[in-house]
Amino acid sequence: MKIRKIGPNNDLHDANNNKKKVYKIILAAVIILSTATFFGFKYLKKEPASICLDSDTKVYNEYKEAVVLIKHSYGYFAKIKGKEIQLINEDAKEETVFGTGFFIDREGKILTNSHVLQPWNSSDEEQEKTNTVIRNLRLKIASILTTDISEEEYQSFIERNWKVASAYDESEGEGDYEGEGESEQTSEEPAGEEFISSNDTETDTTNTDIAAAIPVKEYVSKEDIEVYVKTVDIAVALHDSDDQWLSCEIEKISEDANIDLGTVRLTDHKTPESVVNIINLDNAVEDDTSLNPGQKAIMVGYPLGMDLAQTNSGIKVQLYDGKISKESDGNKIQYSITSTHGASGAPVFNECGQLIAVNFSGVDEVQGFNFGIVAKHISSF
Repeated sequence: MKIRKIGPNNDLHDANNNKKKVYKIILAAVIILSTATFFGFKYLKKEPASICLDSDTKVYNEYKEAVVLIKHSYGYFAKIKGKEIQLINEDAKEETVFGTGFFIDREGKILTNSHVLQPWNSSDEEQEKTNTVIRNLRLKIASILTTDISEEEYQSFIERNWKVASAYDESEGEGDYEGEGESEQTSEEPAGEEFISSNDTETDTTNTDIAAAIPVKEYVSKEDIEVYVKTVDIAVALHDSDDQWLSCEIEKISEDANIDLGTVRLTDHKTPESVVNIINLDNAVEDDTSLNPGQKAIMVGYPLGMDLAQTNSGIKVQLYDGKISKESDGNKIQYSITSTHGASGAPVFNECGQLIAVNFSGVDEVQGFNFGIVAKHISSF
């Protein structure tokens, strides 16, 4: 008879099996915990973007530091034989406009309208006006600037003699100019036959001799003169700042006339620490077909620029609300928000604080008819 032994060896085998089961349970628990932690972290990381702020006040408090007042000064410049000078006279005054923008990253990038960055191209009417001014400035410079003036004297000479400059065309003579220390005038007589009255018996040659004695000035060719408009200075002020302006540089302007967007960046490439929340473009409403008339629209910006922004306790951003009044046409959406000049580039949110548009235009004659570029164009821009 064979007897099967039940002894220490069998107990050891059972113990090993139990240890293996424990190890498997521990390993499974670690994997499950790690997976849960990973996805939980991702969920928690994205959760703030999905939270509905559900009131105008919460939207304002969330993003007021991210919205900035833009001050843009620009003027007319001339490049004469490669030498650039700024034109400063009654025909070429330096202009300053205000707009709104908002931080979209931590490297100082600010989104706004292209027409805030290039106001001289804001409309067909503005472009035509600017081109007319440029053409006249070029002709006037050509009417007074002579080739004997050095490059270093271009600006002072033009400013000093501007009152006698004149816009002229190819068939007209050169304009008069004022020389150094004394007044000199030159003019060209119209070409053609000189007629003498039948009562004249002789020709007086005195005037001819005097004219011949006056030195003829040679003028700088119009082809050597280029006139254009460009930025002199662009800076932004933060909400609650005390008239402190942070220098910027223009980074990008939309090439599509229908997409009125542009970006600037702080010169130090650092979004200020006081800006707690940037405006999250990942949370923007990309589907503009979901924006329906009657839905809430909230704008945070600087209408009328410094006129309304400046207070006794510093610069203050403002909130205005209304409702979407027309469906998107693919580029823009209309809403009944009170707005005016200076609010160009302001962010427009829905009731949850998601970006739905960038304000860009309105009807001057009547309040409550304003438009924004829908947010879906921001990412492609």
